[in-house]
Amino acid sequence: MTTVLLVDDHPLVRAGLAALIATADDLDIIGEAGGGELAVTLAGELEPDVVLMDLSMPGMDGVEATRRILGDHSQIRVVVLTSFADQERVADALAAGAVGYLLKDCDGREVLAAIRSAALGHAPLDPRVARVLLPSATPRIRDTISGRELQVLRLVAKGLANKQIGRTLGISERTVKVHVTHVFRRIGVTDRTSAAMWARENLGADGPV
Repeated sequence: MTTVLLVDDHPLVRAGLAALIATADDLDIIGEAGGGELAVTLAGELEPDVVLMDLSMPGMDGVEATRRILGDHSQIRVVVLTSFADQERVADALAAGAVGYLLKDCDGREVLAAIRSAALGHAPLDPRVARVLLPSATPRIRDTISGRELQVLRLVAKGLANKQIGRTLGISERTVKVHVTHVFRRIGVTDRTSAAMWARENLGADGPV
């Protein structure tokens, strides 16, 4: 069973999503939040598998809520569901760690499929977002990767295991694993081969560590 936290400031939208998700036997809503602050709190208390996140909300918006949730709970998968498809919002949401991005005019079946896909470790994106906005988002994503994460990513691209990376950088294997998890989420990949390809295309991974 995949557990879901709904985050949207409009009660009617949350009610509609709840009714939709209730039709799926393999999905379970364990909480709802009408704003970013409560979303962060509930994510920590409930630890859902997937958070379905609105972006435009009073107070803390969905981007900041996503950043804070994933900062403390990197295993949670955040899928954005919003009416906005402008380049800046998409780039900010992906840089914050969201793995999926859907538009609210999509079909209900697409929402259910995206939740399931995210829970399996994939990155569900509305085709309109992927086609038009992701290429421009790449530089922004790169800019959010820390210096240490860049070092780890380059060593991953060279085929080193976590223990070898730790020895090379003088850090623990556990710390390496945390960096790998964070950087994989930032660049939108789920395995080392895809990370290596991304690094070579966007960083020049053969450069100095």
